[in-house]
Amino acid sequence: MQEHFEVVDILLVEDSEADAELTLRVLRKARLGNRVVWVKDGQEALDFLYSEGVYGARPESRPRLVLLDLKLPRLNGIDVLRRLKADERRKSIPVVMLTSSSEERDIVESYALGVNSYLIKPVEFDKLGEQVVNTGLYWLLANKVPS
Repeated sequence: MQEHFEVVDILLVEDSEADAELTLRVLRKARLGNRVVWVKDGQEALDFLYSEGVYGARPESRPRLVLLDLKLPRLNGIDVLRRLKADERRKSIPVVMLTSSSEERDIVESYALGVNSYLIKPVEFDKLGEQVVNTGLYWLLANKVPS
């Protein structure tokens, strides 16, 4: 039986408005991810993915890529990652932790839970933009995942 999911290219989970706006701008400019959804915390990300809360009226979502910040209000990135990778229907969705944390324990825990990549945000906006574009090019165009 084929399950129906809303197709989203990228789910951006980011609480920093400046980082989110830059990310969205560079993705549009590079023509990556026509369907990008930005949510501001971990709980909103899960609500979006599982059609709960304010997203209860729409179909569940299966993004082609999740860009996930680690330090988020309400529910942190580790908890979102844990739930996604424990879900048989969603564990193959590529999740890239895009965070300012270079703490070894955060990196180790993220990989132990199944993160696909862990990127530390550069401080300079232009370098962050370049990193986002390169990440999008790889995960949306070069990488192949099961359908």
